[in-house]
Amino acid sequence: MTDPIADRPHVPGYGIPTSSDGLLPWSWAVERLERAIVYWLATTGADGAPHVIPIWGAWVDGRWFVEGGPTRWQRNLRENPQLAIHIEIGNEVVIVEGTAVEHVAPEASLADAILAGYAKYRAAADYEADAANWSAGGLWELRPLKAFAWSVFPNDMTRFRFGRTCRRTSRTDATAASPARPCRDRCRPVA
Repeated sequence: MTDPIADRPHVPGYGIPTSSDGLLPWSWAVERLERAIVYWLATTGADGAPHVIPIWGAWVDGRWFVEGGPTRWQRNLRENPQLAIHIEIGNEVVIVEGTAVEHVAPEASLADAILAGYAKYRAAADYEADAANWSAGGLWELRPLKAFAWSVFPNDMTRFRFGRTCRRTSRTDATAASPARPCRDRCRPVA
């Protein structure tokens, strides 16, 4: 997976620097996403009501995976696939926003990678994920569109923008449109 574009978010009044000095690298965020035990998952139902829960998950190959039974958050994702996750380790924060895709009986290589990501729960909570539980669904993938991270707010607040498809050039990667090379047409997120 190509690293996302790192830049500063526009949040007036909070003293966020405008220069790229001090931006966090994407690897910093990935380290925290991989080792996190609790993720806060935010979904929204068809009626617009927000729903936030603490839940376990695994960051694997640039995507976040979460499993579970027929709960409100899954019903919400079936109605509205937009979601966000948030982790906080002391002052270190990572927030990832994206779209959800449900997997039914994922192929063995993907299932093995997800199970390896869930291995951290063996020691932390005496839990072991089982791919057999995903044979009828209930495994969700967050495909990131943007993320935010910081450890010393606002000094190192960083926004990450993931791959986009340029309507003009049909390029699909993190450089399709950027502040340094803006696209004249509206680029759309990769679905």
